[in-house]
Amino acid sequence: MLFSWLKRYMPRSLYGRAALILLVPILTLQLVVSVVFIQRHFEDVTEQMTRNVALELEYLLDQVNNAPNARGAQAALDQLVQPLFFEAVFPVAERRFDSRVFYDFTGRVVMRVLNERLEGITAIDLASDDRDVRVQMMTAHGPLEIMFDRRRVSASNPHQLLVLMVFTGGLMTIIAFVFLRNQLRPIKRLARAAEAFGKGRMVPYRPSGASEVRSAGSAFLDMRNRIERQIEQRTMMLSGVSHDLRTPLTRLKLGLSLMDDAEAAPLRRDVEDMERMLNEFLAFARGDAAEELALTDPVALATQAVEDAQRIGHSVSLGKIEGEGQQLLRPIAVRRAVDNLIGNAVRYGKTARVGVTITPRSIVLHVEDDGPGIPQERREEALKPFSRLEPARNQNKGTGVGLGLSIAADVARAHGGLLRLGESKQMGGLQADLVLAR
Repeated sequence: MLFSWLKRYMPRSLYGRAALILLVPILTLQLVVSVVFIQRHFEDVTEQMTRNVALELEYLLDQVNNAPNARGAQAALDQLVQPLFFEAVFPVAERRFDSRVFYDFTGRVVMRVLNERLEGITAIDLASDDRDVRVQMMTAHGPLEIMFDRRRVSASNPHQLLVLMVFTGGLMTIIAFVFLRNQLRPIKRLARAAEAFGKGRMVPYRPSGASEVRSAGSAFLDMRNRIERQIEQRTMMLSGVSHDLRTPLTRLKLGLSLMDDAEAAPLRRDVEDMERMLNEFLAFARGDAAEELALTDPVALATQAVEDAQRIGHSVSLGKIEGEGQQLLRPIAVRRAVDNLIGNAVRYGKTARVGVTITPRSIVLHVEDDGPGIPQERREEALKPFSRLEPARNQNKGTGVGLGLSIAADVARAHGGLLRLGESKQMGGLQADLVLAR
């Protein structure tokens, strides 16, 4: 597109873009007023005033030239300068240059008109004193210098207009910004509520602001309430399913305990596998939605997970720790996700290592192993529920339900983050990064 290159230089925040929309018209209007009104109108006024002074100077110059000698010229000057409000120096040292400051735009008009209307001008000085105009002319009796008030040839209020325009523009900008901030504040409150809800936190929110913002806020509240009701209904349903399924499993285990050990051993393993799969399925489907947020130290949580894994005989170590701090998390859910990642690591590799990286924007729990890893083209498939990549990951290390990575990814999404799979540069196996937003 024609202006696509401008996108890189445009502000990204709503405040910045709104301020740009507000300031551009005001600055454009002031620029147009300055160019059209000041340059044209005041230049025309200056030209007209300068012509009037040029007529008086022309009359004075004629009287001096018509004098019979220098003494007569001086007498003519003494008679005319006071009624015409001039000051004269005669004779004077001749000079041939014009001077004005670069920002004196009306001075350019004064010089042009005087040079056009009068003959014999050798110099016009507007820079020595900005309150006076000095004009040097060549007469029949020698150089003559006339000095008069600058206000006789230049409009006296361009600067007043500029000051008034800038002051009014600044005042209107401040007032508009106050109103604009009041309109943008409800949008920012809605964004914070939506962001917190995406991270699994609930913050109080009441729709306010313009009708469109109120409509969006009401729609957000309706959506949040529907999601909460669905989570609550799912939790209640799963609680009932868990109770109904565990009861027959308990009866089966009780019946198998009364049978001969040789005959019942294979059946007991089947029942244990069924119970383990049921527990993992319920953990995945429940997602710990009912767990309350708590201020949690990620480093302490990772350290405890490593110690518990070491206690049951797994070769797990605590790796690099970067940063510190606490965050509102669902500790049971995060701990379950870390345990699942550690379980996968030690199932398909010999050793595993857990690290933590804490930044102002995220918390990353790293779990890496020395196993065969997962090919890049199959990592997205590995995150799907009930996905088992046994050909790629050594099947002799034990069977799984295929929910370990899915549960970890679900926990990460509930905290506004994601589960990222990659290759461990130091250990050579899989590296799973549990990213949690702050």
